Amino acid sequence: MGLSSAMTTALTGLRAAETKIDVAGNNLANAQTVGFKASDVLFATQFLQTLSAGSAPSETSGGTNPRQIGLGVQVAEITPNFSQGTLEISSTASDMAIQGQGLFIVQHGQSGTAFTRNGIFRTNSANELVSVTGNRLMGFGINELYELQTTQLVPLTIPLGSAAAAQATQNVFLNGNLTPTGDVASTAEVIQSGILGDGSVPRPEVNDPADPVSVSTAPRPDATLTGYSSAGSGSSFVAGDRYEYVFAFVDASGTETGASHVPLAATVAVNGNNLELTNLPPSPAHPLDPTQNEYEQLHIYRRKVGVPAGDPEADYRLVGTATEGAASFTDSSITPTTALNQTGLNGTYSYVVTFSGLGVPESRPSELLGPLSLVDGRVHLTNLPDLPPGYDSVSIYRSLAASPGRYYHVATLPTGTSPNLDYTDSRSDAEISDLAIVGNRELDMDGPKISASTLLTDVVRRNGLEYERPFQEGVIHYAGRKAGNALTEKSFEVASSTTVGEFLQFLAAASGIQSTAAGNPDTIPDSENHIPGESGTLTPGGVVTADGRMRLVSNNGTGNALAIPATGLQLELADGTTRTQNLGFASAQQAVGESASTTFLVYDSLGVPLNVRLTTVLEARDGNLTTYRWFADSGDNDPLGADHAIAVGTGLISFDGQGDLVEVSNATVNIDRQDIPSVQPLGFTLDFSAMSGFATPNSYVAAARQDGSAAGTLTRYTIGEDGIIQGVFTNGMNRTLGQVQLARFANPEGLEQIGQNMFATAYNSGLPVQAAPGAQGMGTIMSGTLELSNTDTGENLIDLIMASTQYRSNSRVISTSQELLDDLLNIRR
Repeated sequence: MGLSSAMTTALTGLRAAETKIDVAGNNLANAQTVGFKASDVLFATQFLQTLSAGSAPSETSGGTNPRQIGLGVQVAEITPNFSQGTLEISSTASDMAIQGQGLFIVQHGQSGTAFTRNGIFRTNSANELVSVTGNRLMGFGINELYELQTTQLVPLTIPLGSAAAAQATQNVFLNGNLTPTGDVASTAEVIQSGILGDGSVPRPEVNDPADPVSVSTAPRPDATLTGYSSAGSGSSFVAGDRYEYVFAFVDASGTETGASHVPLAATVAVNGNNLELTNLPPSPAHPLDPTQNEYEQLHIYRRKVGVPAGDPEADYRLVGTATEGAASFTDSSITPTTALNQTGLNGTYSYVVTFSGLGVPESRPSELLGPLSLVDGRVHLTNLPDLPPGYDSVSIYRSLAASPGRYYHVATLPTGTSPNLDYTDSRSDAEISDLAIVGNRELDMDGPKISASTLLTDVVRRNGLEYERPFQEGVIHYAGRKAGNALTEKSFEVASSTTVGEFLQFLAAASGIQSTAAGNPDTIPDSENHIPGESGTLTPGGVVTADGRMRLVSNNGTGNALAIPATGLQLELADGTTRTQNLGFASAQQAVGESASTTFLVYDSLGVPLNVRLTTVLEARDGNLTTYRWFADSGDNDPLGADHAIAVGTGLISFDGQGDLVEVSNATVNIDRQDIPSVQPLGFTLDFSAMSGFATPNSYVAAARQDGSAAGTLTRYTIGEDGIIQGVFTNGMNRTLGQVQLARFANPEGLEQIGQNMFATAYNSGLPVQAAPGAQGMGTIMSGTLELSNTDTGENLIDLIMASTQYRSNSRVISTSQELLDDLLNIRR
């Protein structure tokens, strides 16, 4: 049995030597494998044959040791060596090496996990980092805000050329100097439109083809065919007295034409005779209806011939009235009192008429009636317009011969006057133009004025006696200017219900005019009022003046001076056509106040560039402080609803007697982004720390820099020692793209090798402990570096020599045992 056991024992040695050679060969074969961990073979004795268990010492014996014969060797363990391999520089940023403990975590199969020290990673078509064997590298991903999501492991991606990122502005850093020696901003620029009327008030129609107003020279009665007789009795006439008669037509309103040119001479034949006038002058036909007479009555005037001047009978006086169609008139020598008005008009005249009434505004004047040239004549206005509801009278205005563009009140036809009004004008220029006379007045050509509640589509603007409606339903595009700089165009929809007040609110908001908000302790000051004829102060914003002008009061200071150019208002109609709405905005008061302005760009969370204009004005100055107010406008402000405000902030900055900044009451700008899917509002801080307040000829301010950026494309990346993957974008931004996670085990030698340089958890490895590189005992990541194989070639070559020696030695044991067995068999021969 001894020789047989020697052979089996030697066989175990052969097997052990083979294993040693296999392991050493594998180590040497992977000497160039990145991240490979060489293995060591550990042996242990196999079974033992015990010949004697030995004995303990006794009184008669000192004791014996056990006598045992070994029966061979076995492989106790093949252990991977996780010592650090040599690090080598790589030219690829995605190559990584672990300096210290830990293994990369990679995806294995559908949902499994494996571990490796091989740090060669490349991006695939999905921009994922994968190993050379196609296993995805696992780590922490990011959300849409580039924030690490540390709840679960995901494949790491580096979307070069496709990912974009932007940085919302958080700070704008300003520099400059605001002088204390300029004018204090106490006065605002005030602009206002021309006078605008309310077109909802009815306007007399005088040129209706179906019912026109007629203006003509009033005819004088023709008395050439009129006769008389001296007859009858009962009068106080004295025989031989001579009289002259003239006649005047009377219209429906009671006004007369000029008297007949040729008087009728009559002599009393007998004391007490009446003077019978026959064949009275007939009325001419109506100019608009030849079938009707133009006049309804005839006034008869008489004077006595041969009496001295100053005698009451020396002048023509009214002796009676004959109705139209009367053939004769009997003068019974009554004593007349009413003198004949012989005033005649000389020159060229035009007329307009208006409607008026109790409790309603006087209407706009009608279109022009005339002109009509006269020589010692009178004007007959026929068929004056019918009164609309709510009005009870028609007023007539006439130009002057020397002032054809100005109109003065001639008459107002009283309440209750019947339709188809007529009036004969005989009032002289001197009489109607003397405004000291009660009842005389000059015509307000613009008519009733607009108010804040006037519908915008009812607004009219006068050009001579033409009234145009500048507003219709559509969209108004507004492009004003502030301190000479163009404001961002804003649009305002005009509907049938839009009022003047709403339009002024739009203009004020779109111009960046700021007023004190309710509950805000920072009071924005009013402006001094230097407009002739006005007093008090002016509050920033839009109002309607008493004389019907749209007025915009800017904020104080020259830097806030508002202007609306002639082309600043464009109305786009429903058919797509556009027309300029020139309302005649002009300066009514010029701004005063030291100012400085600057413009700069900021960016929202999507990288959208937003224009901001910052204006500073000298608000106050005393013996201790110089205080400037800043105003911020942004045409890119996008508030909720139909608000068109471009004002995005205001505050105060103060400097002491050393020119140093001592206080900023508010430094926050908020730009709304309601209709943009970016984080809103965009809020950022103005940093005034580099500003000074020294005495210089002019103030100046500039934006030195801001910390936002537009959208950029990912072009490269770096991997830090902590495993953080930082992307570098074309806009200069750095953003986190993810973080590599490592795993360590309580017994890494207990891991199971599953091929392709990967390990998997096994019974004796323990569970993986996941952590970031550099944390919880993990090693750090070396980007652009590879960990080489830790195979010790010299050691493995020596192991091969020793294993081959072992193999030959055990082979000799077998051959020796075979020789001895052969000798034993040969004894019998």
